[in-house]
Amino acid sequence: MRIWIDADACPGPVKEILFRAAERMRVESILVANHGLKIPRSPFIKAVQVQAGFNVADAKIIASLAPGDLVITADIPLAAEVVAASATALNPRGTLYTPDTIQEHLARRNFMDELRSTGAITGGPSTLSKVHLQAFANQLDSYLTRHATPAGQNTPR
Repeated sequence: MRIWIDADACPGPVKEILFRAAERMRVESILVANHGLKIPRSPFIKAVQVQAGFNVADAKIIASLAPGDLVITADIPLAAEVVAASATALNPRGTLYTPDTIQEHLARRNFMDELRSTGAITGGPSTLSKVHLQAFANQLDSYLTRHATPAGQNTPR
């Protein structure tokens, strides 16, 4: 299992939680972004820079994904592709996207996009809070405890 991070819009505090988890659980974690990233020196943390462009980082993640991997993203259409690829997606606010929940999340996202396009709603989600960060950390820890095999002990892909 690897952790893929949709890093272009991933909040700094979430990255810090992921860095600590990668070290503690010894799980390979790959940040994918269309700009350079500062990451800690670690055998478990890598950064991949892709070309700028709409959904280029998403396409790289999907192309590299293996069943059982975990993807950190707030992008619900990307999360739907992840789930379709037999992997799991986790939102930086702590929402786990699964085959049982992804369609509901997609429908809600599309409905909210429609409302925003008509001007009925302006703005996006609330500011990331300590409650969100705690929910993310708890969900990540729970998921990794159940699913992670430390790097170096993975079965060949």
